[in-house]
Amino acid sequence: MKCVYCELPEIKDREIISNDLAWSFPTNIPIVPGHILVVPKRCVACYSDLTKEEKAAIEDLRMRLVAALKKVVGAQGFNFAWNDGEIAGQAVPHFHLHIVPRKEGDTGILEYDPRKFLYRPGSREKTPESELAAIVEIIKRGL
Repeated sequence: MKCVYCELPEIKDREIISNDLAWSFPTNIPIVPGHILVVPKRCVACYSDLTKEEKAAIEDLRMRLVAALKKVVGAQGFNFAWNDGEIAGQAVPHFHLHIVPRKEGDTGILEYDPRKFLYRPGSREKTPESELAAIVEIIKRGL
């Protein structure tokens, strides 16, 4: 099987809403009820592979789904996320935006500091301004 999002009929049957370039469906491993994925109709792996039009179509669905989730599951806030590349935890090589509605009393990921759930847990010292300035210059040279 090439891509589960493109080929599994049970995923296609879960469609919530679509437009010309993107569609959405609930994940089968939700963090909370209402956890939705938004994907482009074209099978591309990474965000950088999306066209401007596909990004706009995904954003259109994101905004519409957020409004609906506020009404139907009482969402008070949201987590939006995607993993870009296998090394970053992307298990399905088809770009997918997670929309996770949050409200008081939820379970799942409750720590929102990326340093705690992505890398280097524990306390650490702030990086000196001189090191931050150096990385700014390095990145600017790559632009």
